[in-house]
Amino acid sequence: MKLLLRSLLAFGVLAAPAAPAVSAQAKPTVGLVHGAFADASSWNDVVARLEKDGYPVVAVANPLRSVKSDGDYVGRILAGIKNPVVLVGHSYGGSVISDAAARADNVESLVYVAAFAPEKGETAVELSSKFPGSTLAPTLAEPVVLDGGDKDLYIQQGKFREQFAADVSSRAAKLMAATQRPITESALNEPAPNAAWKNIPSWFIYGDADKNIPAKALGWMAERAHSKGTVVVKGASHVVMVSHPDKVVQVIEEAASAK
Repeated sequence: MKLLLRSLLAFGVLAAPAAPAVSAQAKPTVGLVHGAFADASSWNDVVARLEKDGYPVVAVANPLRSVKSDGDYVGRILAGIKNPVVLVGHSYGGSVISDAAARADNVESLVYVAAFAPEKGETAVELSSKFPGSTLAPTLAEPVVLDGGDKDLYIQQGKFREQFAADVSSRAAKLMAATQRPITESALNEPAPNAAWKNIPSWFIYGDADKNIPAKALGWMAERAHSKGTVVVKGASHVVMVSHPDKVVQVIEEAASAK
């Protein structure tokens, strides 16, 4: 019997047991944090592409109440993720990730998508008005007054596409306008508690036709943060992740693979 087995192995009739495959290193989790006047669905096309490429993804429902409390909320989500994280923020979400990442030990890189990257003590309102070009204020609807005197802000639906999503189809922009989530006025005027970009490598992507945050302000913040890679998308609106998801994914994956 032993002689028969040796003969079969010698002629390849029976294969020797294969060596265990070496597993590839797990890819980092991508955390996506939306900004004002949007929700987590604004990342849908980005999520689909990242998951296709093998990245675990969490699209956070950002409360949009205050930089500190929103940062705390994102921080709790980060604490539940065991592997390294690429943390991505859009618009006001940039302020939130700048705070949350400063208090997390698993965030390896930051990506700012048409987003604020504030220095400690700076506000979103201050940064958006640092250079001319923002036309957001006149497009805001009558605010909703909250208990305690704070206000919830929305963009008028009839002005939403031109202001926020000019390079998105009218049908998609109409849905976005109807489902937009408000941000409190106080959040936009709240001094940033932390500036994680000072210690964590950061990447930036934005459109040169952004009407919420002037492109010049976005470029200035990227330069100040010593961006590892900055992509300016010609003609892109404030929602560059909706109109150009491929370009946004490319930047995220670059940040994810950087050593």
